[in-house]
Amino acid sequence: MADRAMDLSGVPKEVRDQLAELDLELSEGDITQKGYEKKRSRLLTPYIPHITSVELSLPDVQLTPGHSAEPSPSPEAPGPSTSSAPRSHRGHRSGGTRDDRYRSDIHTELVQAALAKHKEEKMGLPMPTKRRSAFVQSPVENCTPPDTSSASEDEGSLRRQAALSVALAQSLQSPEYWINRSLQGSSTSSSASSTLSHGEPKIQPQPQPSTAIVDVLAHLRIENSVPPDVTSSSSRLDLPPAVKGMSRGQSRCSMLDNTADGVPVNSRVSTKIQQLLNTLKRPKRPPLSEFFLDDSEEIVEVQQPDPNTPKPEGRQIIPVKGEPLGVVSNWPPALQASLARWGATQAKSPALSVLDITGKPLYTLTYGKLWSRSLKLAYTLLNKLGTKAEPVLKPGDRVALVYPNSDPGMLWVAFYGCLLAEVIPVPIEVPLSRQDSGSQQIGFLLGSCGVGLALTSEVCLKGLPKTPNGEIMQFKGWPRMKWVVTDTKYLTKPSKDWQPHIPTANTDTAYIEYKATKEGTVMGVAVSKISMLTHCQALTQACNYCEGETLVNVLDCKKDMGLWHGVLTSVMNRIHTISVPYAVMKACPMSWVQRVHIHKARVALVKCRDLHWAMMAHREQKDTNLSSIRMLIVADGANPWSVSSCDAFLNVFQAHGLKPEVICPCASSAEALTVALRRPGARGAPLPARAILSMAGLSHGVIRVNTEDKNSALTVQDVGHVMPG
Repeated sequence: MADRAMDLSGVPKEVRDQLAELDLELSEGDITQKGYEKKRSRLLTPYIPHITSVELSLPDVQLTPGHSAEPSPSPEAPGPSTSSAPRSHRGHRSGGTRDDRYRSDIHTELVQAALAKHKEEKMGLPMPTKRRSAFVQSPVENCTPPDTSSASEDEGSLRRQAALSVALAQSLQSPEYWINRSLQGSSTSSSASSTLSHGEPKIQPQPQPSTAIVDVLAHLRIENSVPPDVTSSSSRLDLPPAVKGMSRGQSRCSMLDNTADGVPVNSRVSTKIQQLLNTLKRPKRPPLSEFFLDDSEEIVEVQQPDPNTPKPEGRQIIPVKGEPLGVVSNWPPALQASLARWGATQAKSPALSVLDITGKPLYTLTYGKLWSRSLKLAYTLLNKLGTKAEPVLKPGDRVALVYPNSDPGMLWVAFYGCLLAEVIPVPIEVPLSRQDSGSQQIGFLLGSCGVGLALTSEVCLKGLPKTPNGEIMQFKGWPRMKWVVTDTKYLTKPSKDWQPHIPTANTDTAYIEYKATKEGTVMGVAVSKISMLTHCQALTQACNYCEGETLVNVLDCKKDMGLWHGVLTSVMNRIHTISVPYAVMKACPMSWVQRVHIHKARVALVKCRDLHWAMMAHREQKDTNLSSIRMLIVADGANPWSVSSCDAFLNVFQAHGLKPEVICPCASSAEALTVALRRPGARGAPLPARAILSMAGLSHGVIRVNTEDKNSALTVQDVGHVMPG
């Protein structure tokens, strides 16, 4: 090019380095010829004021015998200066600089011989093309044989043909060197320097034809030619005879590179462009019609039955219906009506006793206090939150109950206060930290239920994690919550003319109970008012509850059996419940046994873990009497591992008055409530039968009495009859 033949000695080193980087980008195909010219002219314009635009024209090549083919000096630019470029720069760009400084007589003879041979074989010019940037990467593989069908040539075309022949001869002087250079790029400079440093003989620098051949090919205008498909390995270039004579391995290495996915492509295509083309070649998303297929078009793989599956035997299983639910004349129309009745007629009767961490009674809540506090909370929720025009809560809204297990009295007041206000309570666990995974699942439940207000106690509120400003931290996964403290001093006494609306039990939702699935997710189960009342009546009939009995509850009173027996059914039958929190159980595993002994409790509500802990710690407590218990309800009695706990507990405490027939395991779930419950047996009656099932049959989903080795058997116990109704 014209501007490449200039003396760049006056140009700063930074600009020369930028020009070298431009040459490298052009040789690798990362920049088009037009962009290269534009950026090069922008860099050289401040130092060559008389050049307004860079026009790349092919230099005249003078061919005279005995002289090397060199471009004639341009009148607008001085000749090239070999001393202008720094030595360090030449060493760094030894593999990619366009340098025409090295000439020799041997080189001149080779040029003339190659030119004469080329004219004899091919007369004409190559076909034109507009893809100038495609002729930059590798001089060897970008040479297309001239077209023999061209008729007449003007002086400019002859000059271009001569320059092309000279460049071809220079490039063919050392084919292996240029093939390796096209593969290795500019990295050959470092290898060359290391070779010289090891004391090997210095090789005379080869003439670098990259400048001449790229200049020639960049200005060839090839017409009637289709741009090459750079993504196809089938498009090949016709090579000069000298290149055709190379070995197959050398030719393949110089012509083709492998992309990331193994598709051979021309090496003149940069990696970035090839990755883009491979991405565009990927199949697009299938059309919308293919997403909707009829069932008849789908091939359903039919699972073949296992030949080892046991054959069915005996009678066909049919659903078992429970005994009819008895009709009692004094049963209330709603659970709230029971609380109102006992609060007015049995105000001093104890409803709930709470133990402290040492196992001693902390306080006792009477039915009168439970009724009055629940009434105040219902009035406060409906009338004191917000304004009359825009109340915060309306009947049918859902609120979260956030109370620790160690404070069941506040939970009772909040639960029945929500029932009286016709607000749907959602009892949940107290969040421990912002990143608590269980709390996050509960937050998703609250969000799906539309809960925006949480009721809690003052002590619990102080223990919640807070921000530096003193506000309650926004727990992960939780919706925005408004916290309301339900301690008595924060409640408002209702006016004399205000009375809660207690409708007859219907299908409206009474409360939402949360349940954790096997996968760890939390879901809510909405229980209607009629289901809640019917379940309490069925439990009363099955357990034969009587007014004034004492019940010891070790379970969580926010859900499952602890809620159904310890909060709902106990209030319906005016039972005195003694709650033993889990923290007390960890400190003193025998605390619930002591409460049964002290209060002469008739019913105890436990899990098999509580039986196991009490059995392990019974040696510390000798004077215990469990003869008053008529029902020891085991909430997880349907699980196979509860059998051994029940047997071991009976063996230890039978000497302390425990009767074998009082152990009553049950089966239940949050969706179906209590399914079956073993009734207390008569004194001296045989114990319920147990089944020893075959593990091999259970692996196939078949329930069969085991007749094989006892090691492959599973013992399950009877959980009684189906619930009434």
